[in-house]
Amino acid sequence: MIPAEMARIHAAAFARGRAWSETEFAGLLAQAGCFAVGDTRAFALVRVVADEAELLTIATHPAHRRRGLGRALMAAWTERAAHRGAERAFLEVAADNAPAIALYQATGFAPCGRRRGYYRRQDAAAVDALIYARDLP
Repeated sequence: MIPAEMARIHAAAFARGRAWSETEFAGLLAQAGCFAVGDTRAFALVRVVADEAELLTIATHPAHRRRGLGRALMAAWTERAAHRGAERAFLEVAADNAPAIALYQATGFAPCGRRRGYYRRQDAAAVDALIYARDLP
């Protein structure tokens, strides 16, 4: 995955939120421990530090949703993170993002924390971030 493609997918997937820029993706990918999995339809960006992996973002272009890409990406990034030495994986999700929560729970993640008012919204109240985690094989 190249940063420009990631930015394009992210902008389409997060049309109502703040999409990340090509520069932001390039900066993250340049950091030690960061990697991406996916293709021109969907991707996940992950960082592994010591024995922990964090899903930084996951995005599926709206034209390709409901085809199992999210589930495939979850399997791909957790497997790759485990190969890099991660023993536990974390992610956070907006409390009002029911489709993402369903995906994370279906792939073995369980809630372990909450950040109150974490996601600021234009013309709406802030939304809590739910923190999910699971052990990696």
